[in-house]
Amino acid sequence: MTTTQTASSGTARDAGGTVQVAAPPAPRRRRRRGAWTAWAFLAPVAIYLVVFYAYPLYRNVELSVRDYTVRSFVMGDAPFVGLDNYVKVLQDPTFGPAFWHTAVFTLVSIAFQFTIGLALAVFFHQNFRLSATLRALFLVPWLLPLIVSASTWSWMLNSDSGVVNAALEAFGLPGINWLTSPDWALTSVIIANIWIGIPFNLVILYSGLQNIPQELYEAASIDGANGWQRFWRVTFPLLRPVSAITLLLGLIYTLKVFDIIWIMTRGGPGTASTTFATWSYQLGFASTLPDFSPAAAVGNLLIILALVFGFVYIRTQRKQDLA
Repeated sequence: MTTTQTASSGTARDAGGTVQVAAPPAPRRRRRRGAWTAWAFLAPVAIYLVVFYAYPLYRNVELSVRDYTVRSFVMGDAPFVGLDNYVKVLQDPTFGPAFWHTAVFTLVSIAFQFTIGLALAVFFHQNFRLSATLRALFLVPWLLPLIVSASTWSWMLNSDSGVVNAALEAFGLPGINWLTSPDWALTSVIIANIWIGIPFNLVILYSGLQNIPQELYEAASIDGANGWQRFWRVTFPLLRPVSAITLLLGLIYTLKVFDIIWIMTRGGPGTASTTFATWSYQLGFASTLPDFSPAAAVGNLLIILALVFGFVYIRTQRKQDLA
């Protein structure tokens, strides 16, 4: 029997004129096609992660376990030294102050940024007439480039011509060497970083407040709860997931803050405001004889700290989901 097949429609017609439908593609072929389609969509993301994350991380680890000089950095013949660079960093007199300053800078900044951001989010959640306008104004520190914000604070806190000392003197108080005194340098950069980070906390926490049903507040009011009780019994518990991710992102960001500190104090005077981020830069780029390998080791310590806090967050979230 002679059969005529139409390629475009996938049907066949025999000599008697009976139309026969061809068998559909095999399931395995469809799965394979779907897999290739999925990989095609994932390829740009995978390439981006490899080029901008995986490879730089590999290079940083490789730098930290070899003894790189300027010559060996160009020629690529640095000898393998294992963990010697990490031992050198841990035994360096700068390690203790840098670790302490990093902890203080991070924890104090996050505490004030989150507290003030939450208070402002609750305040703007009342939706009064100028709420949207004021929220937009509070976003200005976040939208400005960091170099502009840090330079502005350097001018404001200048010992001789800064507006902060001028205001203190107007009230009969003595001026303070904000940026040049070992007692005030770290406080100065913390104040600037808090100011810059408040809008981020405000935006994230405000969006979390928008997702809390208004009926819960009405029910709490009917039960006789005042404003403070509604905050602690309704707002704060329901805002906990958003608060956790806000704190985690703020922690990771604050750990690696470099621009603000370097522009305002350059980690000084001495090591009064030196953190791991500024110390790593000083070792690798701020001297005529750079120590690339110890600088990479300090950078890896920062990465380890961020990973530790990230794992703590994931573990905490899993416990909450299972509860």
